[in-house]
Amino acid sequence: MGATSAHPRLASLDILRGLDLFVLLFFQPVLVAVGRAADLPWLNAILYQFDHEVWQGFRLWDIVMPLFLFMVGASMPFSFAKYTRPGQSYRPLYKKILRRVLLLFLLGMIVQGNLLAFSPDRFYVYNNTLQAIAAGYLIAAMILLHLNRSMQVAATVALLVIYTLPMAIRGDYSPEGNFAYTVDLVVLGPLRGDLTYTWVWSSLTFGVTVMMGAFAGRIIKESPTSYRRNTLLLAVIGVAAVVAGLIAATGVPIIKRLWTSSMALYSGGICFLLMALTHYLVDGLGLTRGVSWLKIYGMNAIAAYVIGEVVNFRSVVASVTYGVEPFVGPQYYEAVLTLGNSAILLAILALMYRHKYFLKV
Repeated sequence: MGATSAHPRLASLDILRGLDLFVLLFFQPVLVAVGRAADLPWLNAILYQFDHEVWQGFRLWDIVMPLFLFMVGASMPFSFAKYTRPGQSYRPLYKKILRRVLLLFLLGMIVQGNLLAFSPDRFYVYNNTLQAIAAGYLIAAMILLHLNRSMQVAATVALLVIYTLPMAIRGDYSPEGNFAYTVDLVVLGPLRGDLTYTWVWSSLTFGVTVMMGAFAGRIIKESPTSYRRNTLLLAVIGVAAVVAGLIAATGVPIIKRLWTSSMALYSGGICFLLMALTHYLVDGLGLTRGVSWLKIYGMNAIAAYVIGEVVNFRSVVASVTYGVEPFVGPQYYEAVLTLGNSAILLAILALMYRHKYFLKV
């Protein structure tokens, strides 16, 4: 934990990352709580988009995790720059990479691995978004450090092919019949956690999503003031990736819980489009009024995620608002508790931002 670094930051990266975390930790929980209390038929279609697809398909809520991984990749060309100058040893960067991977895995065990339960029967070693980020980040880091640009693209395509071949040969994309599920059973066994998601084999496509973000970050980094060019290039790549994902989905269905190759392409394309729009509006036109506060989440994304997932502030809210329940009813009171929980988290992050304390992982 410490103050932010001295080198200039790209506002669009922090704001888009912040938007992703705000939707995850504030907007969606409050919207769902209010929607359930109101129980309005017209609202159900909106709430449907703010929940994960049960299996095959894609909803709005399914872009949250891919965007998180994508933004990790988008930051890599900037964060790696000071470690990759000609003649400079990679040793300090290797230490940074290893430290980050280990910390992300540890935090993931705390968030959803039940590490704090202190019970071996409830311990899951690889079962969380932070660990998916760690795996994707490690794969992307090795590609970026040891391959030239054309080979980086080839390696990313190779990851898609390697992931897809055994999945397609088996031809079974059911929850318990797919190849990725079998790999998790063999490698993780009882430590695999949620049986509806796969992690070990899906690490290959986690790497693809992070690499797509790295390609986007490099486009912006190398021409930081060519806003129209960057926007056009990002948008074209985004559309191409979405189309490629839809074409691939005719053979390999889009399934977020398996992070299939079509899912990686389709969601990555959407991330490119979101990056294009944010880069043009924020970095190009300077339209930060009304959205710059999202940096509160974006510049402390890991802290926001971990605190939001681990610490429950509802009891604090309940202790000072219990008298409200008779007036609003139990259903709306649940929404009050959810709003209060999210507001306390926002206040903590705002305080950290104001005093320039950022969790460095």
